[in-house]
Amino acid sequence: MTTILNYLWRFWLIILAFVLTIILGIPVYILSLKKSTFKYAHGFIRIWCYGMFFGMGLRYELINLTDKKIDKNKQYVIISNHTSIMDIMLPCILFPNHQLCYVGKKELVKIPIFGTIYKRICVMVDRSSARSRADVYRRCAEKMEEGNSIVLFPEGGVPDDTSIVLDEFKDGAFTLSSKHHSPIAVFTFIGLKEMFPFDNSKGYPGKVKVFFNDILEPTSSPKELKLSAFEAIKKTLTEHS
Repeated sequence: MTTILNYLWRFWLIILAFVLTIILGIPVYILSLKKSTFKYAHGFIRIWCYGMFFGMGLRYELINLTDKKIDKNKQYVIISNHTSIMDIMLPCILFPNHQLCYVGKKELVKIPIFGTIYKRICVMVDRSSARSRADVYRRCAEKMEEGNSIVLFPEGGVPDDTSIVLDEFKDGAFTLSSKHHSPIAVFTFIGLKEMFPFDNSKGYPGKVKVFFNDILEPTSSPKELKLSAFEAIKKTLTEHS
């Protein structure tokens, strides 16, 4: 019975995503055609994320592990662990005063309707192409010059092995921070791995714990930034999961 209910819940996800994408996707697409109006598209994107997250019966609790505050006038590289499709919604909810640009998989462009909008508002990367991966830095720099903060999941995807607590980090977010002197906002999401896994037969509505770990100031050493971020998130997962 539980499995059937889970499949019905996931079917509701498809209906919800379709309705929200149709209603909000048109203004997002139109506003994203010009740089002068692109910033207005983010309000509709944020509503889409709110609708998807809360519409699936999810809630969140923000727990601060640092006294540092997000400055609405600063641009950030925003990172977290990645275990669920719902991870994508949280940065938009957590950063209401920032324009966000996600670095995402090129494969998502193939999704009907959504893919057309996705390729206009995200920096796409083909992880099988070294050239595409290298070009991400240039395209992210352009987005930051336009006033965007960048959202990256440094694990580079969700590992197939669900026993992995935190996968090895890629260099991208930390190189970007060092090159463009942007601070890194570090978060840990706990609960979505169980509440909304990629296995459609599992999951349940509930409250996600969002830990705000730290703001790492840019340094000349991406390796040090990567190690600091990895240790902070790994420690939080170990202590609070």
